[in-house]
Amino acid sequence: MTAESPELPLAAAFPDVDREQWQRLVEGVLRKSGVTEAAGAAAEDALATDLQDGIRIRPLYTAEDASAAAGHPGFPPFVRAGRPEGTAVAGWDVRQRHAYTDPERANESVLADLENGVTSLWLIVGDGGIPVAGLPQALNGVYLDLAAVVLDPGADFTGAAEELLRLYEASGVPLSEASGNLGADPLGLLARTGDDGPLRVQLAAAARLAERCTADTPKLRALAVDALPYHEAGGSTAEELGASLATGVAYLRELTAAGLGIDDACRQLEFRYAATADQFLTIAKLRAARRLWARVAEVCGASPDAAAQRQHAVTSTVMMTRRDPWVNMLRTTVAGLSAGVGGADAVTVLPFDAALGLPDAFARRIARNTQSVLLEESHLSKVIDPAGGSWYVERLTDELAQAAWAFFQEIEAAGGQAAALRSGMLAERLAGTWERRSRELAHRREPITGVSEFPHLAEPPVHREPAPAPLGGGGLPRVRRDDAYERLRSRSDAHLAATGERPKVFLAALGPVAAHTARVTFAANLFQAGGIETVQEAVDAESAAEAFARSGAGIACLCASDAVYGEQAAAVAAALKTAGARQAHLAGKPGERREEFVTAGVDSFVFTGCDAVEVLSSALDVMEVA
Repeated sequence: MTAESPELPLAAAFPDVDREQWQRLVEGVLRKSGVTEAAGAAAEDALATDLQDGIRIRPLYTAEDASAAAGHPGFPPFVRAGRPEGTAVAGWDVRQRHAYTDPERANESVLADLENGVTSLWLIVGDGGIPVAGLPQALNGVYLDLAAVVLDPGADFTGAAEELLRLYEASGVPLSEASGNLGADPLGLLARTGDDGPLRVQLAAAARLAERCTADTPKLRALAVDALPYHEAGGSTAEELGASLATGVAYLRELTAAGLGIDDACRQLEFRYAATADQFLTIAKLRAARRLWARVAEVCGASPDAAAQRQHAVTSTVMMTRRDPWVNMLRTTVAGLSAGVGGADAVTVLPFDAALGLPDAFARRIARNTQSVLLEESHLSKVIDPAGGSWYVERLTDELAQAAWAFFQEIEAAGGQAAALRSGMLAERLAGTWERRSRELAHRREPITGVSEFPHLAEPPVHREPAPAPLGGGGLPRVRRDDAYERLRSRSDAHLAATGERPKVFLAALGPVAAHTARVTFAANLFQAGGIETVQEAVDAESAAEAFARSGAGIACLCASDAVYGEQAAAVAAALKTAGARQAHLAGKPGERREEFVTAGVDSFVFTGCDAVEVLSSALDVMEVA
C-alpha cells in the first residue's frame, strides 16, 4: 500500500487460492508422511477428528460452514452472551468452592479467598461439608451485602436456606440485597444418591423456596440445575447439556404448577456445567447451552428478559489427575479461560490438588490467581464473545446444540428426567459413553499428560488431608480419566513398598542409535505409564542374556527399526526368554514376520494405538505384582 494508492489492500498482491489447491498440497504432505494415498476430499477427511456425540472436526472451515446467525449479546438466542454487556464491565464472578466440615477452618479459607480476588462463595453444607448450624461461624466477618453466597446443601436445602436467610437478617443486610443461590436441586440429588423416595417432598419444598425468593429476595435464586453429576459419570458434552435441559424443564413444570409465572420460574434457576481442557468444546458447550435454554424458554412462553440462562462453570474433576498433579494447573488454566471465553457468568477453578484431598493454602492461592491473571492481566473479559464469528466455533456450537437437543428429546420421551433416572435409562446411556471413552484412554488415543504420556516415576507423592466423602453412593458413579492407570500405578507402589523397588522392564536396544531411539522412547513412555521402571541397554544376540540378568528386570521389550528386527529380533528374543524373561514384547507392528517372531519367543507387540492398559496389566501379572 502506498500514499498514492491507499485503497489497495495487501491481499491484492497474492493470487486467490481455492479449496482444491489446498487439498492437493495436503495430498502431497500425507503421501510423503506415509499416512494415506487419498486424494481430494478424502485427503482432507484424513485430517479430521471424531469427537463424541457423532461430531466430526474438520481441519478447515470456511464461510461455507457458517451457521445460523448467533444474534447479539444479551438478546435471544443468547449464544453470544446472556447480558448485553457480557462480562466486559466487571468481569465474571470468581467463585471458589469450600468443603471443610469445620466451620472455623472454613471461615479462614473463606476470608482468605475474599481478601485475594474471589467475589462469591460456593459452600458445601450438610453431609460432606459445613454443618447447617455452623454457617454463621463459617461466614463470620463476611460482608454479605457484597459477596454472593451459593449453597450446595444436598438434602437439607430447606434447613440451610432458613439458616442463611436468618443470617442475612441478623447481620442487617436487607433481603433485597441478598444474592447467590440456595442450592435446591432434588433431581441432582436423585442422580447422586439414587434415592427417589423423598423426591416429591423435595420438589414441593424447592417450589416453596422459589416462591419466597421471588417475593423477598430478587437477587437470590432458589434452585441449581447441576449438570456435574452427568459429566462426572462419564457423559459426553451433549449428554450433559441434554440432561441439564431435562432437569430445567422439570423444575419449570414444578414451579409453574405451584403458581409462579414462567418468567419468575426461569429466574429461579442457575445452571452448573463442567469446563474441561478441551478449549473449543467448552466454549461451544456454554454458547450452545444458552441457545438451547432460550429455545425452551421461548416455547414455554417466557419473555426475552427472563430467557437468558445463568451459568456457573466449574473446572472438570474428571480431567484432574492424582499423579503429577502439578499438570492440573495447566488443565484448569485452559478450562478457566474457556469458561470465560464461552461467556459463563461465574467460574470456579478447582485447586490442582483437589483430587488428592483438601487443598492446601498454596493450591487455593494458585486457583484464585489463575482467574486473576485471566481477568486482570490477560483482559479476557473485556471482549464480549471473543470466539464469536469463528466459522469453527459457530459450526461446533450448532452441531453440539443439535446433538444435545436430540438427547433432551430422548429423555422427555422416556418420561422426563426423574423417570430417566429411576429407570436406569440415563445411567445406562452414560455408562456406554464412558465405556467407549475408556477404550480411547486405554489405547492412549486420548492422552493424559503425566499419566499415560510422559509419566515421572521419580515424582515424590503429593499427600493431602483427606476430604469429606462426597455426597453419593447409590446413584450415578464418579469417574476420572486416570482411573485405569491409577490402578496400575497403585500396584507398582505396593510392589515398591513390599520389595524396595519397582517392577522393571529391560529395553533391549538393537542396532545403531538411530535405529532404536524412537522405539526405545516409545516403550519407556508406555511401560512407565504402568509404574514399570525401564532399564535400557544396547545389545545383540550374544550380549542380551547377560545384560538382561544384570538389569534385574522381570520382562523385556525389543526396540529397533523394522530392518534391524529382520536381522536380529528372533535371535535376541530367544536369548532373552532363555535368560528368564517372563514376557518378551516387541515395539512396533510385526507385519509379515509375526509368526517368526512369536516362534522365537515374542509374546506381544506394542505400538501406537495398542491397548496400553491391557499390556501393562499383563506385564504386572507375569511379574506377580499384586
